[in-house]
Amino acid sequence: MLISLFITCYKDTLFPDTGKAVVRVLERLGHRVEFRSAQTCCGQMHYNTGYTADARALMEKFVRDFDGAETICAPSASCVAMIRDHYPKMAAASGDAGLHRRVDELVPRVFEFTELLVDKLGVTDVGASFPHAVTLHTSCHSIRSLQLGDRPARLLRAVRGLELRELADADQCCGFGGTFAVKNADVSAAMGADKARRVVETGAAVCAAADNSCLLQIGGTLTQRGEPVRCLHVAEILAAGDGR
Repeated sequence: MLISLFITCYKDTLFPDTGKAVVRVLERLGHRVEFRSAQTCCGQMHYNTGYTADARALMEKFVRDFDGAETICAPSASCVAMIRDHYPKMAAASGDAGLHRRVDELVPRVFEFTELLVDKLGVTDVGASFPHAVTLHTSCHSIRSLQLGDRPARLLRAVRGLELRELADADQCCGFGGTFAVKNADVSAAMGADKARRVVETGAAVCAAADNSCLLQIGGTLTQRGEPVRCLHVAEILAAGDGR
């Protein structure tokens, strides 16, 4: 299968290893991965902040950039939620019947990384090895919008040598929320401190998540606290095979 990778702003700028990990996993499973270099942003930041005209322009660009793509994979639940939940509404509000049709055709071909593996490709064991204790943070978009359920956990449990430790209050927000962390810094920091404390309580060496935006918040808080817990995207763990 040819899979088109949408790498998202956060990963392109701050977490490039995640995109590389996604490619390694998919190629290990026998699929071809393409990267369409014209891609930019899904428009989530703009939409959530009220800049609907800018968000619509980015939506239209996304539709053009991925025209004809068979399957699109994004290792970000929040970006996939933006596309799945809000693109159809924006397209309908535009009054452009052609755009509405193209969006309706595109949206079913967009998958978050873990749901692509489990639901479309039908795999949970991707041949990974990672002999470390790991705890899993479930992001708000992954559980409340995409309803990923236990897909990330099922993938991690199939990793050789990995010990998955339960995170208390795993469904609670880490406090990032994009511009929420900027506009409500004190509240965001308090929520991040609660999440970091729960992560440390597990005794895990690694905190995993399917959204790097959450890991930015959690990892930054852990670093401020001087805690030696690494934060890794689920894809980076699934790409591991040499005990790193």
